[in-house]
Amino acid sequence: MSVSARPASTNISPLRAFIGNLLLRCEPTMPITIAAFSGSLRRGSYNTALLQAAAGLMPEDSRIQIHSIAAFGLYNGDVEADEGIPPPVSALKDAIAAADGFLIATPEYNNSIPGVAKNAIDWLSRPPADIRRVFGGKPVAMVGASPGGFGTILSQNAWLPVWRTLGAELWTGAKLMVSGAAKVFDAQGSLVDERTRDSLRGFLQGYVEYVRDRQRP
Repeated sequence: MSVSARPASTNISPLRAFIGNLLLRCEPTMPITIAAFSGSLRRGSYNTALLQAAAGLMPEDSRIQIHSIAAFGLYNGDVEADEGIPPPVSALKDAIAAADGFLIATPEYNNSIPGVAKNAIDWLSRPPADIRRVFGGKPVAMVGASPGGFGTILSQNAWLPVWRTLGAELWTGAKLMVSGAAKVFDAQGSLVDERTRDSLRGFLQGYVEYVRDRQRP
């Protein structure tokens, strides 16, 4: 009398798959670093305050590094040719290249991009051979705050061809456009509106998940 048995792999494979999935879920996640800057130089900038609030609302195992563009002069091809890339520009280029993502808080001036922010990106994209290192495939997100009633929708829309040109990957899973900013932040620049706080927290959660998903094989 012969007795046949199922191949061992038939019984073990589901177990192996279960253990593999369990280990994947238990595997510690790598910290996520997001480089960021505000497109406003004003001391009481609502957009700078928005970034500072974001820094305190980041999901677990993630952080924002807020940088300044205050030391950037106006882009001048002669300056680049004669002196090279200014040290503050090089430092921010390296920070963005090393980060897992890039977040910009953009004001809206005259229904479009603020000049100081565009000037910074123009510097950061020099020389052209370095664009891919800094921005190529970089997960980018935008937020914005305005004292007006429409947030920064026109400014954020105006940025779209810029990100496409630089080869960045814009996250579009959510939008954050803070209107009536004078009532959202107090005199010290603290975010005091709970609805905006909740929206910002959710925005950051979705963006960090997007960045993390892009890192998975």
